Amino acid sequence: MKIIDNTVQKLESNQNLAYSYIRIFLGTALLIRGLILFSNPAALIELAGSDQEYWYFSYITISHLIGGLCLAIGLLTRFAALIQIPVLAGAVFVVHLEQGLMSAGQSLELAVLVLVLLGVYFLFGSGLMAVDKLIEDKKRAV
Repeated sequence: MKIIDNTVQKLESNQNLAYSYIRIFLGTALLIRGLILFSNPAALIELAGSDQEYWYFSYITISHLIGGLCLAIGLLTRFAALIQIPVLAGAVFVVHLEQGLMSAGQSLELAVLVLVLLGVYFLFGSGLMAVDKLIEDKKRAV
């Protein structure tokens, strides 16, 4: 029982670390999605079902590339989350909502989860393991 109590105590004392790991994973996943869309723009057109609005598709790719990288390293985290929220809102309400929860490919629940996580990082910031935190600590030291 003591081993379990010690493990639980260590996990509870490192919640900020878990918060940072989730941010790093989310940023990396969005960066990879941006790389995929950059290397194959036809995939984005196929996902959206339209080839009329290239500017929006470019915004999606660039926001995933830049925003994903910034989220992964924790630089300008709130801004990085903010520029991706419209993209994920569009994915949820325009693309996936009409497909519903029973679609075989891209899923509504995953897009909603990413949208919620972006909202959390926009509201609460990057956490302890982040470039933002290093910059903030240096400003306080000066």
